[in-house]
Amino acid sequence: MDPSADLTSHAPAAHDPHHHDEHGHDHHELGWWRKYVFSTDHKVIGIQYLITGLIFLFLGFTLMMLMRWQLAYPGKALPVLGPMLNVLFGRGSMPEGIMAPDFYNSLGAMHGTIMIFLGVVPVAFAAFGNYVVPLQIGAPDMTFPKINMASYWAFFVGGIIMLISFFVPGGAAKSGWTAYTPLSVIADSGPGHHIIMNGQTLWLIGFVFLITSSLLGAVNFITTIIQLRAKGLTWMRLPFFVWAQFITAFLLLLAFPPLEAAAVMQLMDRLAATSFFMPTGLVVSGAALNISGGGSPILWQHLFWFLGHPEVYVLILPAMGIVAEILANNTRKPLWGYKSLVFAALVLGFLSFIVWAHHMWLTGMGTVVSAFFQTTTLIISIPSVIILSAFFISLWGGSIRFNTPMLFATAFLPMFGIGGLTGIPLAFNAADIYLHDTYYVIAHFHYIVAPGTIFALFAGVYFWFPKATGRMMSEFWGKVHFWPSLICMNVIFLPMFLQGMLSIHRRWYDGGQGWALSNEKVWGLSGFEWNVPISIAAWVMGLAQIPFIINFFWSIKYGKKVNDNPWEATTLEWAAPSPPPHGNFAVVPTAHRGPYEYSLPGRERDFTMQNEPIRDSDRRAYEAAAAAHD
Repeated sequence: MDPSADLTSHAPAAHDPHHHDEHGHDHHELGWWRKYVFSTDHKVIGIQYLITGLIFLFLGFTLMMLMRWQLAYPGKALPVLGPMLNVLFGRGSMPEGIMAPDFYNSLGAMHGTIMIFLGVVPVAFAAFGNYVVPLQIGAPDMTFPKINMASYWAFFVGGIIMLISFFVPGGAAKSGWTAYTPLSVIADSGPGHHIIMNGQTLWLIGFVFLITSSLLGAVNFITTIIQLRAKGLTWMRLPFFVWAQFITAFLLLLAFPPLEAAAVMQLMDRLAATSFFMPTGLVVSGAALNISGGGSPILWQHLFWFLGHPEVYVLILPAMGIVAEILANNTRKPLWGYKSLVFAALVLGFLSFIVWAHHMWLTGMGTVVSAFFQTTTLIISIPSVIILSAFFISLWGGSIRFNTPMLFATAFLPMFGIGGLTGIPLAFNAADIYLHDTYYVIAHFHYIVAPGTIFALFAGVYFWFPKATGRMMSEFWGKVHFWPSLICMNVIFLPMFLQGMLSIHRRWYDGGQGWALSNEKVWGLSGFEWNVPISIAAWVMGLAQIPFIINFFWSIKYGKKVNDNPWEATTLEWAAPSPPPHGNFAVVPTAHRGPYEYSLPGRERDFTMQNEPIRDSDRRAYEAAAAAHD
């Protein structure tokens, strides 16, 4: 007997808000604050993560749009907004509306930090994981509801601290989203002096909160998936999305603690004059830095990238899980190679821990170590190719419905493919010497995360919105959102490969206008001149998100009402009411079959849900399929 059956069987009946538990205690309706703000319900917490994460994504995108003005028109005043931002962020940030170099550096560092750690990770892992995973495994909630709540509020506090850093003396962190030492330790500090409350210090404090949030969430997800699966939901009956979240939780659990320790050590280097990462003999502004010395700047890079590379798969695995659910549902056929997908994802998670130093080719590692990391980097492409190939093959022969979730999901496939293929040259240190820290790296990474992961997140929002609200988002406005976003994404990032091959550096404040190679003509424009169409596309893409924002909030109240299973899907979350009540299910579900039973022979419908009992005709169909396979 599945032990999780005992745990789930005590879930309260969904229709009884004042039920009595087994000890006779009354369970009264919670007040507004407990129900919607300090909630322990996984669905409310998932929505909190989603709304907060989407807001941070928009803020991070806004910072990038400001940077694109400086790159397209360096040294020119930003009309109207420039003087306003100068007052808002401090009068040294944009004097007379012209962006100062320090402010540009702050925008770059905070754009990366906000988009990854405050945007994509909370939405991909915490929001979708919190809302969907318990429903997909037939659980009444997460295993540790209060820890779940603490996870969200640690994330929220970390995000607020990051935003406050824009308004302290000296402005936000300026040493890049990677915070490389010794620059990040001496930033905003004179020789031997440490300003306690400045941007980099707040960045580190905020980071500690964000890491703690992810660790709490990871422990909760792992425990929930192991312990609270519905009766009959064996490991190989789990939806691929659940597998993706399970592996992602292990990545966070194992990779984040070293970075949390490193953040505390860097904080001590800034505030307590320690030298974990500070070498001897540093000279700043012509004066020797008064520190004990003996530390290693390279140590910070190892600790950061030990998280930084698994972090890429923290972003991409939940996205792959979302895409898998939508592809199966809209091709009306099972995912091709389900077990191959699961094992490829497991291998991907394992290998992600032994490739981190390919971010560090320029640190001068020896040939043996370099050869090891080049080899593992090439090997890790194999499971990625297996997953992508299985998705493409799943499309073959399907009766495809191109609704809005499917458009975003299918666009994910070639975009992620471009991002992966363009990463192969970076796997070799001989090529990376020329491409490192250029716009080529920006284009490679963003093809994976922007038109890749973020497209998958949009697909997930459109797909599970009716489950969360009982209403459908507008298909028309969904397509108005999709097409400009797809076109602009490629106009933004495709030319960056060309800029990178012309050696235009990713952190140049003037966009490379003074660099001789940037004047080389490519497709009719010089490397520097490409900044203008790229920036225009970025601003248009910003406008293209307005239909999504309006569609999202308008549909919550006025969207078309739908039944519990509007997509005619097969997994357990669609057996719950829409929106699900406290406890999720009116009747605790039992899983009788795999997650993607589409188009079974002899069925009146082309979908068979996991909680539907297996019939004799099903057994005969399974036996015939097995005999044909043998």
